[in-house]
Amino acid sequence: MKYLISACLANSPVRYDGKCYNLEKINQLLKYHDVVFACPETLGGLTTPRAPAEIVGGTAFDVLNGQAQVINNLGQNVSEAFIDGAYKTLALAQLHQVDIIVLKENSPSCGSHFIYDGSFSGEKITAVGITTALLQQHDFKVISENDFLTSQM
Repeated sequence: MKYLISACLANSPVRYDGKCYNLEKINQLLKYHDVVFACPETLGGLTTPRAPAEIVGGTAFDVLNGQAQVINNLGQNVSEAFIDGAYKTLALAQLHQVDIIVLKENSPSCGSHFIYDGSFSGEKITAVGITTALLQQHDFKVISENDFLTSQM
């Protein structure tokens, strides 16, 4: 099995706040499987740390179609970086012919079940992030770290 994993889940400090995660099951995966890492937001040109961002005015699919935006908490439109990063992540998944993609839940890029609602209030909605939406459109299996951690993989 080949995996593509959110870089922040694999001890790389690329989260918006400059932090990362150290998850034992992910660490074991790194030892025994072929793994590609990606942070769509940094691939899209955003820095670490960076202002938190949320999808506003629609869904991730709407952002990909130019009908909604990704706005950071400073009011800046960062949609282009999110879209560019999603396409670069897709290119990596295709190049490496990955079987499973494990992305960070709640992220406006990577959420596979939940993302924040666009109000910067901490409220979540059932929806996917931009990278997840694009990968799903190209028939990739995307799961969250929560799915992976509770699976028998």
